[in-house]
Amino acid sequence: MRWTTRLGLAAAALALAASPAGALDLTKKRQNLPDLVLGNEEGNDFVVENKEIELEAGKAYRLRIVAKGRQEYKFYAPEFFRYIWFNQIVIEHKEIHGGGPPDHLEFDDPGEIAIEFVAIKPGAYKWYAQGFEEKGMAGTITVK
Repeated sequence: MRWTTRLGLAAAALALAASPAGALDLTKKRQNLPDLVLGNEEGNDFVVENKEIELEAGKAYRLRIVAKGRQEYKFYAPEFFRYIWFNQIVIEHKEIHGGGPPDHLEFDDPGEIAIEFVAIKPGAYKWYAQGFEEKGMAGTITVK
């Protein structure tokens, strides 16, 4: 990391530490992203809607990952999960809160999992449905 970037991050951290508690809550202004959809209801289990997603570092987002196909999908995005701050994971209106990222998200049946997060580190992060990468079930989440 360049020293100017480190200096800028240090200044931002110092400014946040000096501000009143609760003055900055990024999760309150989250943006809903287009759904990332695995499979479809017409019988094509290997199509993906919205393979490429672009975000901005420092902003809050909500991404719904929706399984519509009849396959068991294991959604992996290890580096992306490592470089975001999770606010919560929502499954059927039930919230999961925790201190670290999940290994993967698994769909045994059609349904949806929503993740609410703040993008932290810029980069291009690969995601994939394990075992179906050659069938086109992979993409990139880019944080600028």
